Amino acid sequence: MRGQTASLLREVGQMSSVVTLAVIGAGDRGAGHARWALAHPDRAKVVAVAEPRAPRRNRLVAAHGLASAAAVDDWRTLTGRSRIADAVLICTLDREHLEPVLAFAALGYHIMLEKPMALDEDECRRIVAAVEAAGVVLAVGHVLRYTPYTEALKRVVDSGRLGDVVSVQHLEPVGFWHQAHSFVRGNWRREDEATSMLMAKSCHDLDWLQYVLGRPPVRVSSFGSLSHFRPEHKPAGAADRCLDCAVEASCPYSAPREYGERLAAGRHGWPLSAVLDEFTPRALAGALRDGPYGRCVYACDNDVVDHQVVAMEFASGATATFTMTAFTEQADRQTRVFGTRAELRGDGRSLRLYDFLTRTEEHMDPGAGGPMDAGGGHGGGDEGLMDAFVAAVATGNPALVKSGPRESLTSHLTVLAAERARLAGTVETLDPAETLDPAERLDPVEHSGPAGPTKLSGLWRHS
Repeated sequence: MRGQTASLLREVGQMSSVVTLAVIGAGDRGAGHARWALAHPDRAKVVAVAEPRAPRRNRLVAAHGLASAAAVDDWRTLTGRSRIADAVLICTLDREHLEPVLAFAALGYHIMLEKPMALDEDECRRIVAAVEAAGVVLAVGHVLRYTPYTEALKRVVDSGRLGDVVSVQHLEPVGFWHQAHSFVRGNWRREDEATSMLMAKSCHDLDWLQYVLGRPPVRVSSFGSLSHFRPEHKPAGAADRCLDCAVEASCPYSAPREYGERLAAGRHGWPLSAVLDEFTPRALAGALRDGPYGRCVYACDNDVVDHQVVAMEFASGATATFTMTAFTEQADRQTRVFGTRAELRGDGRSLRLYDFLTRTEEHMDPGAGGPMDAGGGHGGGDEGLMDAFVAAVATGNPALVKSGPRESLTSHLTVLAAERARLAGTVETLDPAETLDPAERLDPVEHSGPAGPTKLSGLWRHS
């Protein structure tokens, strides 16, 4: 990422001042984004934090050397003061994004907003309207756009070496233990308390596909369900909690094994940091005895899907499929792009291009960006997002942000349409131009699908 940072700085010139940041929500994501400022003290500084949980608030205060008055338990306290920072990092729970965005945008704060931007169409549109009316920078936390791997893959697609892109396969291997941690036992296990699995885990992926291909889909359908993590699959002799379970040792979803091994190895980052505030065997035993992360995966109140497929059609007639499944080892996303002149395969770290004319292979290594999970910074994407956001604020150039309000609105509407399709068994039609500024729209185009020609009111100008 050092090369990417240097390139960005060459593009925008010398920063005139240090960008000041207020952190709204000091969980794993908020604290992680804030650490970027510690690594780049010449470019950014955290000056305040709002976090209701005292242990997490105090850790961020200590890490950034904040005065006690700069740490509050409610972000609304900060809005009642004179403007104390250039920008805010809004990393509250998914359902609590709209209100702080509206408040801080009205006060002139630039905003880095953790994904998803909001959970329904109305709130997404209100966020876009608010930041555009206020004239502030908004960067949504679609960190996959900012990895060296993504940029290398996009350069190949944009170069024309593949010819016309005809179809794409993209896989999100969630990982068996990640599903158990976050989407069976954890905060994102229920749609009524959080959101759909597709929105919570994979709005990243539908956004990424649109970024890499340079265009959004015009039709989507989807299938998926909660197939395994259900009471009827509970093994004979299993208890409701792992600590009481006679078959825990033979269960791949054992909480004592997963979290205990991490604690013993001193791996205190995510996901262990979501379970514990104090990293001791006694604290872990208490958390597994009384907290949500010690429950049997077949005796939780989860209802989000554990596998899903989304099918997409583009105005050109190209198609893409996205598969998300819990039942994998923890691995990087995998993508195959099929063109008329070449095929491109990516495994999240490296690329392989097979040329149809020369019948030769070319292997590309974009450079290690770190592990692709949250604990590893999403392959350099976390750093790249903060790099771009701080540069955009410092220079007043929102074009440096790759995941701005309009791009993010488009991808969120795709996610919402895919969920409608899954629940209703329909094929949903999208109008990509409807989310763009009027100046960016093209003349209406005709899309030919199975039902015949359909008029769409103009696609991406830069597609």
